[in-house]
Amino acid sequence: MPYSETEMRYLTLLSKQYPTIQSASTEIINLSAIMELPKGTEHFISDIHGEYEAFSHVLRNGSGSVKRRIEEVFEYTLGEQERRNLATLIYYPEEKLPVILKSVDNPGEWYRKTLFQLIKLCRIYSSKYTRSKVRKALPKDFNYVIEELLHEQESTRNRQEYYSSIINTIIETDRADAFITALAHLIQRLMISRLHVIGDVYDRGPGAHVIMDELMDYHAVDFQWGNHDIIWMGAAAGSSACIANVIRVSLRYANMETIENGYAISMLPLISMASDVYGDDPCDLFLPREVAERFTEQEQLLMARMQKAISIIQFKLEGQIIKRRPQFQMEDRLLLDAIDFEKGTVTVDGKEYPMKDMNFPTIDPQNPYKLSDAEEAVMERLKLSFQNSERLQRHVRFLFSNGTMYLVKNGNLLYHGCIPMTEDGELRHFVLGNEDHGPKAFMDRLERLARQGYFAKDDPKKKQYGMDTMWYLWTGAQSPLFGKDKMATFERYFIDAEETHNEHMNPYYQFRTDSKVASQILKEFGCDPEKGHILNGHVPVKVKKGESPVKADGKLIVIDGGFAKAYQDKTGIAGYTLIYNSWGLLLAAHEPFESKEKAVEEEIDIHSQTNILEKNTKRIRVADTDTGHKLKREIEDLKRLMKAYRSGAIKES
Repeated sequence: MPYSETEMRYLTLLSKQYPTIQSASTEIINLSAIMELPKGTEHFISDIHGEYEAFSHVLRNGSGSVKRRIEEVFEYTLGEQERRNLATLIYYPEEKLPVILKSVDNPGEWYRKTLFQLIKLCRIYSSKYTRSKVRKALPKDFNYVIEELLHEQESTRNRQEYYSSIINTIIETDRADAFITALAHLIQRLMISRLHVIGDVYDRGPGAHVIMDELMDYHAVDFQWGNHDIIWMGAAAGSSACIANVIRVSLRYANMETIENGYAISMLPLISMASDVYGDDPCDLFLPREVAERFTEQEQLLMARMQKAISIIQFKLEGQIIKRRPQFQMEDRLLLDAIDFEKGTVTVDGKEYPMKDMNFPTIDPQNPYKLSDAEEAVMERLKLSFQNSERLQRHVRFLFSNGTMYLVKNGNLLYHGCIPMTEDGELRHFVLGNEDHGPKAFMDRLERLARQGYFAKDDPKKKQYGMDTMWYLWTGAQSPLFGKDKMATFERYFIDAEETHNEHMNPYYQFRTDSKVASQILKEFGCDPEKGHILNGHVPVKVKKGESPVKADGKLIVIDGGFAKAYQDKTGIAGYTLIYNSWGLLLAAHEPFESKEKAVEEEIDIHSQTNILEKNTKRIRVADTDTGHKLKREIEDLKRLMKAYRSGAIKES
């Protein structure tokens, strides 16, 4: 058959990689074999909010899967204490080894026994992968030896001595500690094929920067941005409004660890200005939350003054965005010019309320959204600090390169917040630039603008529009990341009337329990509504009030269960994680994690209750996944190349 010019050009390029019939045929055999392997295990987590110790532990224990596997394999050969010991050793090998060895009478025998146990587990976890993929995961120092042990059958009579010799030599050369550590990390690496973070690494807890470092070292990870992530991304891009929000939220929760120590951003300009302007102001409305005994009264007062200073700056900067972007339709949030400075009141939604605080020395009633000279100077210095923080910029670039507004993966739809809907339960459409945008097109546009806000450095107008869009994603009424009609920050600070504090959820949260709505959403994003699932975060599931994370007849699963300590009183648990392996879906509900020290010293693991949501009668293979579909296309291309070789259209080389 004749080949088109385009097809010939493609096949000629492909022939550079596979220059003979034999090489093309070998690759077809290899790819066909890969498609018969079991699907890799996907791990889903959301709303981590800086809780780095709990997050790290859940990664290390695979949401309890390591413990379950140890119980399956060693149920009749190890006691309960020995199984707990082995599990903790896998989670924290560097820390646990010295603790164990202190109480061991015969180290050589313990090493031998432990190495056999770890190798047995490694074999089980590696059986789902090709040798090539396992080889890439092996530590350089021990790659050859581990590969030999993984594929060695020690029960085979003529190989027993060879196998035992390797183990004995590892112990005799004092490399057992390093080898055990390498095997533990290999188990952690192999048990999860891919990690999905469904938004909100930042804010509340103290270790977002530590989490980001760990994720950057993770072998396979993607993000679906959350509202708390996008505001930090906007701050890193240089958006003054985003910077003000990031600092205010951090001060609100007395959590300056990430800004100051994590990203080395100095707060001295803000401290100086706040002390000068609000030095005589008690700032009672701005005292940080949940500080307990961590700070002195003087430190809390300083944080309150800083918080008030940055809050006023924030309201001014947000007003400037609202005025220059009428398309955001947020004029109802212009509250500084709704203040009556003589009467000490503010008008919200047509109703007048008394203000709890009227000490605003930097606000000009005639021009309330203009920054004072001192505020301008502070923001310029802070902006430079955020833009010049190497670690922050590295983390945010990672969020851009590995993150999206939503993700369709293996038939499932992942997003953090919501799909904007109308009051009557229809998917909301938006007319932008005279074009209709459905939910998917709307989210695609917002993602493009967010990227523009960070990367369009050669076009100030485009960059500013993109940065303003990132701020909108944090707080806008139709933002898919936010999902409320307003962020009532001003009202919560300055108005007693609780009716003004209400933030009404997008109708999505009312209708997402309806399986028909979930099916509509899945179809909108190209997923099969009969097989696919929506995996959602953002709003904590109130388990203690009887709320279920599984909604819409199993089509939608919410995996925000309160990882952040600030939410655990509401949820009654300490987070969910979802596991999608070759047999189906499992949802793990976690109890609070005490500390890494207690995990190592006392072997206190996170107690996780795992429920099987779906169990397949037939195991899911790689052929059934997105990777499998890609491999099928590659096989078809290679078959066409072989035909071209055999027909003489292309020469072997």
